[in-house]
Amino acid sequence: MDWSWVLAIAILLVLLGYELYQFMMRRKALTILTEEEFKKDYRKAQLIDVREPNEFDAGHILGARNIPMSQMKARKAEIRQDLPVYLYCQSAQRSNRAAILLYKNGYRNLFQLKGGYKKWTGKTKSK
Repeated sequence: MDWSWVLAIAILLVLLGYELYQFMMRRKALTILTEEEFKKDYRKAQLIDVREPNEFDAGHILGARNIPMSQMKARKAEIRQDLPVYLYCQSAQRSNRAAILLYKNGYRNLFQLKGGYKKWTGKTKSK
């Protein structure tokens, strides 16, 4: 019997299981908002850009704070649990992970910009 096929199928099943878990956690943890919905209330919330500092400096949504996903675990205490949290990154991958991490730590009012910063047409700032 060729065990390489069994191993390949096992790896594929593990990857599919992980993706399904991520999908279910995302649906549970956060609400995805269109740009119009996001613009409506983001000034009343904590606006967090989870991209790396060099990406943030190159351009970010006006009023955003930079807490990179790579530092989120160590810096999550900087984010209040009693206020809505609006998250974004370049395309929505890192903000998905940030939302799941925050959700697991008791945060509940989590929102994400659909399509991420690359789709944003509103006001921006750069250094």
